[in-house]
Amino acid sequence: MSTGETGIQTYTRTAATTAQSITNPHSARLPHYGSLVALMSALAILSGCTSSRLPPLTASADPIDINRFMGDWYVVGSIPIDFPFASEAGAHNAVETYQLKDDGSIDTTYRFRRDSFDGKLVEFNPTGFLHNAPVNTEWRMQFIWPFKSAYLVAWAAPDYSETIIGVPNRRYVWLMARDYRLSEDDYQLLVDRAAAMGYEAEKIQRIPHRWPEKDSPPTGNADQG
Repeated sequence: MSTGETGIQTYTRTAATTAQSITNPHSARLPHYGSLVALMSALAILSGCTSSRLPPLTASADPIDINRFMGDWYVVGSIPIDFPFASEAGAHNAVETYQLKDDGSIDTTYRFRRDSFDGKLVEFNPTGFLHNAPVNTEWRMQFIWPFKSAYLVAWAAPDYSETIIGVPNRRYVWLMARDYRLSEDDYQLLVDRAAAMGYEAEKIQRIPHRWPEKDSPPTGNADQG
């Protein structure tokens, strides 16, 4: 790092340089190749650097049933990734979907509308890899070869109705639920739970959802009671 250069400037410079210099045929399935390479190179660096004096966040020690965890999750709140070259800031109707493959990897689709309900549809398609089986709460996410970043299931409700996804340095967090109509009280409980993990609650942004075409939300594999 050069004298006077901040950590985030170093990450951004490294990411941008990597995006200009790396090509790989695995990129065929992804749009905006340079942006995603830059995003993942930055995340690979960021995931190893803590943003406070707290010890790194760790995945939940409580095992999850990976099959029940699959399916659709509405992202109802986050501290968003917001790099100039790849950003999820301003997301509306954000949905994360997991599908377990025969080889044990996890196809992941993250879709949202940019800045409004009628905004541009943005989609990311990383692949998840279980890192602490059979507990199944620590993953590695790969947007593009060879970069992987830590992806932590920090908490999951016993009925798989809600979950909190974090990263070791606490720069980012995603609060997710099976039902987009999460009440304000239930949303605040998720924020409070994330704050207890060391996240700054005031940085967590609620993600707007509006699905007039749906009679009810997809419920993935959560229990129906």
